[in-house]
Amino acid sequence: MGRVVVLILLIVVLAAGGIVWFDYLNVIDVKTTLAPVYRLFGREGRSASAVPFDDTISLDAERLAVRLEALELQRREMDNERQQLQGLYGEFEQKVQGLEEREKAQDERENSFNALVRETETKERNVEQNARLLNGMPPERAVGIITAMDDQDAIDIFRKTEEIAQAEGTTSIVSYWMSLMPPERVAELQRKMASRPPTLN
Repeated sequence: MGRVVVLILLIVVLAAGGIVWFDYLNVIDVKTTLAPVYRLFGREGRSASAVPFDDTISLDAERLAVRLEALELQRREMDNERQQLQGLYGEFEQKVQGLEEREKAQDERENSFNALVRETETKERNVEQNARLLNGMPPERAVGIITAMDDQDAIDIFRKTEEIAQAEGTTSIVSYWMSLMPPERVAELQRKMASRPPTLN
C-alpha cells in the first residue's frame, strides 16, 4: 500500500513538473489558469492579457491586407492598360477612317477618269461617224454644216477627216472644204489648229 501511495505521489510530482516546464517553454499557458493555486503557495500567477482582443496582431488580417493591397495595385495597372488600349483604339479608328476616306477619294477619281474616258471614246466615235457622213455629202452641203459648228467641233471634224484619209490612203477633202468657207472663218480655224495640239477637248 505504501508503494502505491509513493508511486502516485511520484506521478503527481512528475506531472506537475512537466506542466511547469511546458509553461516555462510557452508551449502551454498554465499560470493564467492555475493563478488561484499559485496564490495559495504565495506565488503570483500570470494574469490574463491586458491587451484588448481588437488590438492583437492577427496574421490572417495582415495576409488579407497584403492581398487587398496587391489586388488594388493590380486594379490600377489594369486601369492604366485599359486607358492605353483605349488610346490605341482611338488612333486605330482615326487611321482606318483616314484610309477609308482616301480609298473613297481614289474611287471617285477612278470613276471620274473612267467616265471621262468613256465620254472621250464616245465623242471620238461620234466625230469619226460625222466626219465619214460629211465626207460622203456634196462638198457645198458639208461646208454649210461645218460652218454652223463651233470652232473646236469643226477642227475635230477636219483632223478626223485627215486621219481617215491617211489611214485609207486617199486624198483629204479638208482643203477643198476650206476653200468653200468664208476666208475669215478659215483663218480663225487655222490659227486655232496651229496653236492647239490634236485633241478632242
